[in-house]
Amino acid sequence: MIYPEFIPNSFWNYKEACELVGAKYPAAPLGLITVAAMLPPSWDVRLINRNTETLADDDLAWADLIMIGGMLNQQPDFIHLIDVAHQHGKPVCVGGPDVSSSPHLYAAADFQVIGEAETVIADFIAAWERGERKGVFTAEKFQADITKTPLPRWDLLKFEHYLYIGVQYARGCPFTCEFCDIIELYGRVPRTKTNDQILAELQALYDRGYRGHVDFVDDNFIGNKKNIRILMPRLKAWLVEHDYPFEFSTEASINLADDDEMLQAMKDANFFAVFIGIESPDPETLRQMRKKQNTRRNIAECVHKVYSYGLFVTAGFIVGFDTEKVSIADAMTDFIEECAIPICMVGLLYALPGTQLTRRLEKEGRLHPGHDIMLVDQAGDQCTLGCNFDTLRPLRDILVDYRTVLTRVFDPVAYAGRLSRMAAMMDRSDRRRDLPEGDVRKRLGGIDTVYQIMRALPEVREPFWRVFVSVAKSNPAALRYIVLLMAAYLHLGPFSRHAIGEIDRRIAELDAAAGPALLRGEPTERHAVVQ
Repeated sequence: MIYPEFIPNSFWNYKEACELVGAKYPAAPLGLITVAAMLPPSWDVRLINRNTETLADDDLAWADLIMIGGMLNQQPDFIHLIDVAHQHGKPVCVGGPDVSSSPHLYAAADFQVIGEAETVIADFIAAWERGERKGVFTAEKFQADITKTPLPRWDLLKFEHYLYIGVQYARGCPFTCEFCDIIELYGRVPRTKTNDQILAELQALYDRGYRGHVDFVDDNFIGNKKNIRILMPRLKAWLVEHDYPFEFSTEASINLADDDEMLQAMKDANFFAVFIGIESPDPETLRQMRKKQNTRRNIAECVHKVYSYGLFVTAGFIVGFDTEKVSIADAMTDFIEECAIPICMVGLLYALPGTQLTRRLEKEGRLHPGHDIMLVDQAGDQCTLGCNFDTLRPLRDILVDYRTVLTRVFDPVAYAGRLSRMAAMMDRSDRRRDLPEGDVRKRLGGIDTVYQIMRALPEVREPFWRVFVSVAKSNPAALRYIVLLMAAYLHLGPFSRHAIGEIDRRIAELDAAAGPALLRGEPTERHAVVQ
């Protein structure tokens, strides 16, 4: 089994922060080790994660079959690996989100598993055992019974390579956001594992000696509130029984803030962080993207409420929606500052394969050819490659807006200011302060880490030091998380500058193309919409 390398220069890699604790990559390949558990016990499985280790010729020579799974941001290496395996005379089976969304891009593979593996992996195994060496196995959508999904093969992982380990309790999300591919891949009726099942996964992880950060990778942790309410007391009891070996994070919709009982349950169950898709401060834009759960509420107050339960919020924002009639930069940066969210994944709108957005843009004739192809030489993600369609607002204006947001949000003084304001709202007073032995994050959180960060990025020295001293005095229980978020800036600061450079390049290309067109009296991208 091979996990492809993610594209370089991505918002998500955080390699600099990983290096502080001796890790090599943030997250482990949960999907592959789950599929590995579905294979016959007689099959000898070796896992190579290209983000943490080298794929050697000896690995390929050892194998009878190569299985590869991954996402859109792994596509270039994914497709390259199919060629590499074939050069070594090995058949290849592919699967995962990008294969399920764009199977035509993976036609070179010998086998394709499209959709959720649980319902079709047995068909693939039977075909292989019969001697077949080609096949496409397509799962009926949203029918996988994940109460029967086996325990992931934790034994295949090298825990020391990762900042955290993921587990999955649920698949699917009840909402209908136009740009999102989750509901296309996993449906709008969230399916959950049983409580015994997820606790058994945590127990197995514990038994293998792992301690530290565990991320519930669910598409929306509170998507099935009925089931999650039953799980939370048992999760708390398990933690108490095992002396709190894990600290949890997850992803949820903003309506989490409406549920005091759930917030208290997450606090009791040692959750410390939640990612929330906020996307835009503009209510009309939220309605157009069908993210109605974010309307009719004061989002900043919702974020601050989550802080009051001792969880910090990271959030996603998007620039480039059709409803942006004028500049969005001031409104978005002011909104991020009001919310006091330090880590903001601000990206350009990207039409993901198979989404409602992509279908609409294709119907309107606005989708770019090759919209689902990520080229090797592009080396970026939605932060630099977004807007893979004809925008209604001039693209140059969108890019200038986006550049402005990145410049302001990731200015070290602004970032430090949000850390300070967030710390003032985070109530960690009745939480455990000590991490368990074996948690790699014990190497973070102290003054030595702050010195390392300041030596690596001299521009943060004054603002970060002021925040460290202030929080140490005013809210010492929150200090470890503030230092953790400072460590994240080791990646975010340089990455934002890289992204700004790429956006400047795109703007220069538009300007260069506009010059000759203006001389010829032709409409340009900048003013074609007006004409």
